[in-house]
Amino acid sequence: MRFEDFAAARLPALLRYAALLCGDRELARDLVQEALIKALVRWKRIGALDRPDAYVRTIVTNEFLSFRRRKAIRMVALTHDALDGPAAPSVPDPAADVGSGEELWRRLSELPRRQRAVLVLRYYEGLTDDEIAETLRCRPGTVRGYASRALATLRVEMTVTPTRIPPIPQGEPA
Repeated sequence: MRFEDFAAARLPALLRYAALLCGDRELARDLVQEALIKALVRWKRIGALDRPDAYVRTIVTNEFLSFRRRKAIRMVALTHDALDGPAAPSVPDPAADVGSGEELWRRLSELPRRQRAVLVLRYYEGLTDDEIAETLRCRPGTVRGYASRALATLRVEMTVTPTRIPPIPQGEPA
């Protein structure tokens, strides 16, 4: 497979994945662009792999995890035609079926980056713990620990309801 064919086929999925990781569409575009640049340089080796998409997803994940550590951030916009124009590939987003996801997304974005990456890789990308561990370059037990802590945090935050003050009776004092 040529790099151009790979990039055209996988761009929408990579952009959705990066947007879920970082919560910002423009930043997601930058992360994917940086990942694709790195993949292009090594495409001869990456293209020969059984699953080049997994390798490029790992590059996107590493770009996300190391993004805040960079001293200088270069911004280069992708073309409109490739992303939103009439020639842009259209793939349905499975996250659209989740109903009101604004509150969930807000809470997900408050999680630490590695916990958020584990949840996105597990529930959005459908990866196993071993595949997530390979992507994040850690052990499967670490992946399960991140997932457990992230889900516990989300459960607590989603089930906490504000306490209600009982109404004051409107009768004569006793």
